[in-house]
Amino acid sequence: MSGYIMDLRRELGCRPLLQVGASVIVEDGQGRILLQRRSDNGCWGYPGGSVELDEEVGAAAARELLEETGIKAHALELFGVYSGKELHYVYPNGDEVSNVDVVYLCRDWSGTLCPRQGEVEELRFVSAAELPDAIMPPNRPALTDWARGKRG
Repeated sequence: MSGYIMDLRRELGCRPLLQVGASVIVEDGQGRILLQRRSDNGCWGYPGGSVELDEEVGAAAARELLEETGIKAHALELFGVYSGKELHYVYPNGDEVSNVDVVYLCRDWSGTLCPRQGEVEELRFVSAAELPDAIMPPNRPALTDWARGKRG
């Protein structure tokens, strides 16, 4: 969780917050994408997190990718911007958010997969046909678009 969001949570508790996210759909050379199984709810999704105050969204996406997976993005291209009721979410701890998620596609990357302890349980590349049922709800719209070969 970003420092900015943590500061707001100290003041506002679990009340709904508007949260800007920066996320990355990483593709490998076989056209599969990298998914991570989250520690907080056991769901699968793509790497990403909150944008800090005055941080560029692309930089936030690259930072979150590196922190959560050990992968360094060499090039990011905008995949889509997702918002609305489908991205409203209540975390297991009761924190509530209305997300605006700026999702990037990354095909040019390097590094060795290394899940972030305490946040990511497992990392795995999967094809569109292998997408798990237990998808992080706010990630579902972008992953559905990716599986259908379209962008948001």
